[in-house]
Amino acid sequence: MLGITSAASAAQAFGGRNLETIVGELPSWVTPLVVVAFLLMLATINFRGVGESVKVNVVLTTIELLGLLIVIVLGGYAVLNGLGDPSRLTEFAASAPESSIFSEPAVLLAISSATALAFFAMVGFEDSVNMAEETVDPPKTFPRAMLLAMGFTATIYLVVAVIASTLVPTDQLAEAESGALLTVVQTASPAFPAIVFAAITLFAVTNTALINMMMASRLLYGMANERIIPNAFAKVHPGRRTPWFAIVVTSGLAIILVLLLDISELGSMTSLLLLVVFTIVNIAVLVLRRDPVDHQHFRTPTAVPVVAAVLCAFLASPFSGRPPKEYLFGGILILLGVVLWGVNRATVGRVDEFDAERLGK
Repeated sequence: MLGITSAASAAQAFGGRNLETIVGELPSWVTPLVVVAFLLMLATINFRGVGESVKVNVVLTTIELLGLLIVIVLGGYAVLNGLGDPSRLTEFAASAPESSIFSEPAVLLAISSATALAFFAMVGFEDSVNMAEETVDPPKTFPRAMLLAMGFTATIYLVVAVIASTLVPTDQLAEAESGALLTVVQTASPAFPAIVFAAITLFAVTNTALINMMMASRLLYGMANERIIPNAFAKVHPGRRTPWFAIVVTSGLAIILVLLLDISELGSMTSLLLLVVFTIVNIAVLVLRRDPVDHQHFRTPTAVPVVAAVLCAFLASPFSGRPPKEYLFGGILILLGVVLWGVNRATVGRVDEFDAERLGK
C-alpha cells in the first residue's frame, strides 16, 4: 500500500504547478484527466517489463539528481551573495519570542508533524532489502550500502531544505506545494528558464511513481506466490511475463486515491503507513532475534530497534498532530489487505483439504 499511496502523491505532483509552467494554466476539470493518464502511462511501462522499467528509471534518476544539483548550486550561490534570510531557520511561528522550544507544545507538535511527513522522503529504501541476496557477502555489504545511501540522500535533502527555507518564506513554500523547488530556483536565479526546471521536476516525479508502482505490483505478485493473498495476483501475461492482474489492481487503487485526496494528504498518509510498518518491523527484530540461526547475519544493538519502535509509534499516533482523515483512508487500505489475506486463507484451506482427501483416497 505504501507504493500505491506514494505513486498517487507523485501523480498529483505531476499535474500541479510544474506542468502548468510548461503548458500553461489548465482548467480544473483537465487536471484529474492528466493525472489519470499519467498513471495509465506508468501502468503501460510497468506492463512492458522490469528491463524496460529499470532503463527508464536510470535515465530519470540522473535527471532527478541534476534538478537537485541545480537547486543546491543556484540556491547556494544566492545565499552566499546575501539573498534570503538565514534567521528563518531558527524561527518558530507557533511560539512566542521568549518561549523555549522545549516548553512550547505547539512547536513540539510542529516538529513531530514535520518529522512524520519527512518519512515520505525515505520511501523505497525498505524495498532494497529484496535485492540483498544479489550482493556479495550480504551481512557485511548490504547494511553498509544502506546506511551510506540513506546518509547521502538525507544530506542532499537537508541541504536543499536549508537553502529553500533561507530563500523563500515557509508560507510561500507551503502554498507552492508541488512547485516549491521551482519557486526556490526562480527566487535564486530569475534568469534561469523556469520551463527547464519544471520539466526536470516532472521527470523526477515520474521516476518516483514508476519505481513505486513497480514495487507494489511485484510485491503483490510475490505475496500471491507465497499464498499470502489470492492466487489471482500471481497471474502473468503469457507474452510479457509480467503480473498483469497485480498491475491493474495497483494502478486502479492509485487512480482512486488521486481522485479523492490532494497531494499533502497523500504524502502524509504514505508517511503514516510507512511509520506503522517501521514500528512493526522494529518489534519483529526484537522477537525474531531470539531464534538462533546457523549463518552469519547483521545484528543491530538492542537499543536501536527499541528506540526506533517507540519513536515510529509516536510519530504514527494522533499525538503527532495527524488529522482523522489519514487514519480513515489508511485504515481502509489496511482493511483491504486483511480482507485479501482472509479470503486467501479460506480458499487455500479448502484447497488443501480437498487435496488431502484426494491423496488419501
